[in-house]
Amino acid sequence: MAVPSTSASSSMWNSSSTGTKKQQQEFRMLKRNGNIVERIFNRQISISRPNTQIQRARQFYENLVPSYTIYDIECPDHSFRKFTSDGNYLICFSRSYQELIVYRHRWLSYCYKGEDCECNDLPPKAKNFESYFSLLYSIPLTSSNEFICKEFFLYMENNQFGIVATSTAPDQDAPISEGAIQGVPSIEKITFYLVRLTDGEVMDERTFQNDFIHLGHNMGVFLYDDLLSIMSIRYQTIYILQIRDAGTFVDVRAIGTYCREDDELILNSQTQGILNHGKETDQEARSDHMANGMQQNQQLQSSTFLGGIKQRLLSFIFRSLWNEDTVPMQRVQHMKRFYYHFQHYVDLVMWKVQFLDRHHLLIKFGSVDGGVSRSSDYQTAFFAVYNMETTEVVAFYQNSSEELLCLFEQYCDQFRVPSPYPLYMRFISSYSNNVCAREQLRKQKDACIKNKASSYSQLISATDRHRPCMEHPIKFISKRCPNSLKFKINPGLEVGGSDGRAKRVVSFLFHPVFPFALSIQQSITQPSVITVVNIHLRR
Repeated sequence: MAVPSTSASSSMWNSSSTGTKKQQQEFRMLKRNGNIVERIFNRQISISRPNTQIQRARQFYENLVPSYTIYDIECPDHSFRKFTSDGNYLICFSRSYQELIVYRHRWLSYCYKGEDCECNDLPPKAKNFESYFSLLYSIPLTSSNEFICKEFFLYMENNQFGIVATSTAPDQDAPISEGAIQGVPSIEKITFYLVRLTDGEVMDERTFQNDFIHLGHNMGVFLYDDLLSIMSIRYQTIYILQIRDAGTFVDVRAIGTYCREDDELILNSQTQGILNHGKETDQEARSDHMANGMQQNQQLQSSTFLGGIKQRLLSFIFRSLWNEDTVPMQRVQHMKRFYYHFQHYVDLVMWKVQFLDRHHLLIKFGSVDGGVSRSSDYQTAFFAVYNMETTEVVAFYQNSSEELLCLFEQYCDQFRVPSPYPLYMRFISSYSNNVCAREQLRKQKDACIKNKASSYSQLISATDRHRPCMEHPIKFISKRCPNSLKFKINPGLEVGGSDGRAKRVVSFLFHPVFPFALSIQQSITQPSVITVVNIHLRR
């Protein structure tokens, strides 16, 4: 392949004596980044700085962008969920939400006779979904009144296993059962399936009965390496499971009422001692105690003791206020404040949980109403960092804390838990490693201050959801050259024609490796929903 000559651009650059220094820098930047052939040539003759190979390879995506859109393709009526991180699998669900459907991505292939192929139109098969994806398998997971959660899917770092969740409809008027939080709905059956992605075989499953777990957008479940955390809001318990290489779920621990494995044994022995002491002092109650047995044990524990995680939290708050000041009078004021808010702390319930590493959990606390609601952005909440090994709370913040916001900005990657497989997933831009992202965050903060908006109250947020569809296309601008439009995506029809009265939402699925994207637009016109799928690719 011949390298294009740059003599014309060089002569133009030399003759541009009136250009300013800034214009010269912009022209030099465009000259260096605007030609993919020149990038390839420079990669062959030059050596990148140490530890920058992947970053340099990512710069090629400034030139490898979607440049062509195929509107309204013919595709099966599925619910498209996401690509896996390696881009090999597209996860879908049937419209009945009872079958898991997995496709393998492939590139459109076609041939032309003659020269000047760029001027020819794409073949008719370019409008078929099967030209870009091949069906691997379709497996039924549920039946009758149980359905797949369309907003839930997790996969292992090596993309060997995927986790799918199914559930029945929640019961808002469920009777209160022992250990359950009042005001929390009950779901009769929630099942998590561990599926091998290569062939669709269900390796293991785990079922929760009469519980409430937020499945939408993975809110109540978090996967870190081979550890899986499941947040039971109804019973205020964090279940930690391990996924073995053989494809099985293994119980690690349950955090809630008890924090250590032997807590229940110790508490039962202490409770039995209290009951025995009561029997010795009151002979008339002896027969009643013997008849009730474990029921009285459980009643005494529920009426006397707080749960283990709540005790750890209250102890940390107390010690923090006690050690905040050494002056006796100031300590008294701190203790008054603690006991004034004591009942508020007791009434807190766990909303969400995620791993920070293999030993620390970030737990979000709030009111019961906020834990049940899918949108709790504007409610007061608290964040606690919990060490699973020592069973101690090591940090506690309110969601309006400026200190917590500063930590999140500086160590965003620790909250996000990037996947090490494949290797390029470690280099996703964030506030803590990218200047442009930090600048964008600063502009958002300035806008909030200008509009007198409240502080950032939501740190754990799901973003892969449908968005309102705009009339104008979405533009993608180069960060290196702010005035350079790289490509744009129009998620609707090519010639418009949509009903202005219909509510339109759109979601995007970007391939993690190739310049390829799917835009799924849904026009909601009662009683029907019209779906338009477009493919955006590099031609």
